[in-house]
Amino acid sequence: MTLTKRTIKLTTPFTDQKPGTSGLRKSSSQFETPHYLESFLEAILRTLPGVDGGTLVVGGDGRYGNERAINIIMSMAAAHGLKKVITTTNGILSTPAASHLIRSRKAIGGIILSASHNPGGRNGDFGVKVNGSNGGPAAEALTNSIYSCTQKLEEYSLIDIPKISLQSQGNQQIGEMKVEIVDGVEDYVVLMQNLFDFDLIQNFLLQDFSFIFDAMNAVTGPYAKRIFEDLLNAPKGSVLNGLPLEDFGGSHPDPNLTYAKDLAELLLTKKQYSFGAACDGDGDRNMVLGKGCFVNPSDSLAVLTANAHLVPGYADGLKGVARSMPTSSAVDAVAKKIGINCFETPTGWKFFGNLLDANEITLCGEESFGTGSNHVREKDGLWAVLFWLQILAKRNTSVEEIMHEHWTEYGRHYYSRHDYEEVDSEAASDLYSNLEKLTPKLVGKQFATGTVMLADNFNYKDPIDNSLTTNQGLRIILDDSSRIIIRLSGTGTKGATLRIYLERYISNPGETRKNPQIVLSDLITSINNLAEIPKMTGMNAPTVIT
Repeated sequence: MTLTKRTIKLTTPFTDQKPGTSGLRKSSSQFETPHYLESFLEAILRTLPGVDGGTLVVGGDGRYGNERAINIIMSMAAAHGLKKVITTTNGILSTPAASHLIRSRKAIGGIILSASHNPGGRNGDFGVKVNGSNGGPAAEALTNSIYSCTQKLEEYSLIDIPKISLQSQGNQQIGEMKVEIVDGVEDYVVLMQNLFDFDLIQNFLLQDFSFIFDAMNAVTGPYAKRIFEDLLNAPKGSVLNGLPLEDFGGSHPDPNLTYAKDLAELLLTKKQYSFGAACDGDGDRNMVLGKGCFVNPSDSLAVLTANAHLVPGYADGLKGVARSMPTSSAVDAVAKKIGINCFETPTGWKFFGNLLDANEITLCGEESFGTGSNHVREKDGLWAVLFWLQILAKRNTSVEEIMHEHWTEYGRHYYSRHDYEEVDSEAASDLYSNLEKLTPKLVGKQFATGTVMLADNFNYKDPIDNSLTTNQGLRIILDDSSRIIIRLSGTGTKGATLRIYLERYISNPGETRKNPQIVLSDLITSINNLAEIPKMTGMNAPTVIT
């Protein structure tokens, strides 16, 4: 095969990546614009350490554009001197499985093709994310270098190659570069078998315990079928929507009560199953449900921490735990009681990476349906589901019973997140700016359920490398431990998303079946009035409540 390296001159600079972000999310049509994907990939390949002679892991969640992008990456990787690219059959690779593959193969990093929980398809979204050699999202120093490179990029290079088929495992050669196509599922499955007692879980599922999992036509379908139906002998059909589709079957692959409403109805309304769960587009987020019982992600992290000793992979104890700042402080109460450190970090999984690599923590999580541990450097949806099944099997009880016992022992952190999606960007910015000026003036004043003790914009000094991260969200903290957090999110591709996080702690909850929205009503009313949310957003209610 005669290979020709070409250099393509760019007539306009690439300016779409945001500083400090480990990837890029835009519409699928934007990524199909000539030179767009290639420009961002060029910046990555010029900046990622060890490219010349290194090994790179590549895969994605199967959304529209996945295989096309993998072939482009291969053509450019060969032009930049990589020794090997490892990808998977059909290009299907969950984000946590990619992290494990990077670590186990000692790769220089990975390129994960996903827009996470955003809708897919020709009219949906696409994304490119960079992971470092530790398997986690690229560190801020690397992402800033990539961003700097995009700002002065004038050309990109590739080698013309025939389209590479990803249908089956095997090796192919592109000039001096080897392409290894592997099974994207099996290595991850073995990792799970090393952490959890599959025999115990299998026996539990054979009892009077019904199980359902919704893969949302996204990447976890093949993993879930292999684990739950093949190895744990859950009845065939226990995995719903198990075939990854380019447009996720027209659904929004975000595992919450709004977008996984069919699953929620089976568990919360019809009460047809003992346990249900769902994962998102790229497999790193999870939602856990019991019969008539929704487990909010903040409580889930706390329960996993309190019961980690029941899991073989964590039976020797936890080094520590960490949560993102907007996540409720439920896990703090557990950490205090069992005598381990609890770290509060900015939102973004990369902030857990330093703590994990330094062996300061074992478990970590965030309120946006992400939990994980030191087994990889990403949040891991199926791992969290197996963790819950291990606890249930070991304690031989129900989700609802576990939650009530937990709240009785530790108190209940009533918690909710209100998302206002696709808000006009200018209006959202004005709302946030106004609120940033108002919040410091609240200190010492009565607000909602108590007196304001702290009102600021959260800053974080990394305890490992002493780096400083600023302006991570507005906080209003009351003397009764209630908290209100306000953030603008950049994970959408249309307008802005305003997120309001609400938390109220009840030390002796008594009747724990109270609706969180009722318990939090004073906080909701107070922040809506202070920020003038209906007026500024034009919305009378949140798009999503979790």
